Amino acid sequence: MADIDVKSHDDSGKVRSKKQSTKVDMTPLADLGFLLITFFMFTTTFSKPNVMGLNMPPKDPNKEQQTETPEIDLSNSISIIVGGEGKLYWHQKDKTKLVAQDLHETSYTKEGIRNDILAARQRAKVPDNFTVIIKPTDDSTYENLVNVLDEMEITESSRYGIVDIAPNEVAVYEEKSGTSSSNN
Repeated sequence: MADIDVKSHDDSGKVRSKKQSTKVDMTPLADLGFLLITFFMFTTTFSKPNVMGLNMPPKDPNKEQQTETPEIDLSNSISIIVGGEGKLYWHQKDKTKLVAQDLHETSYTKEGIRNDILAARQRAKVPDNFTVIIKPTDDSTYENLVNVLDEMEITESSRYGIVDIAPNEVAVYEEKSGTSSSNN
């Protein structure tokens, strides 16, 4: 650091008192600053990422394949098609017999898909077996899929699955939404 030299007397012959130097050594203060920064970095708790749990059934290699297919009542399920541009559709029809009039457009709001799921569960013949089938299209985004999974938690739907969309459903989705995708 630069010091200012103060003369003890000037040219007129008068003697002045010697003033103390105002030099401050910053080295210990810098060391203290780094020690405090290090201390707070090591003692802070980092926030843990929020992750939604997804439970998958265990694979049992010893289990034999089921020979007969159980009869599925479509009133005990709802199929949700996650489309592009924030569009969301649902139906309760057989995927091979689905037409554009049976595909109902809804939204991600409380009055939208949440009410549709709850109403479908109330119409189900066996509400304990009610299943939600989520079918994302190639146009859908990951955010839209997560929003639908959030609705599963909110509506307390414990039985749901994510499956590929059938080619017939893609054709009906494209007809209803006016888009074309490369899923075929």
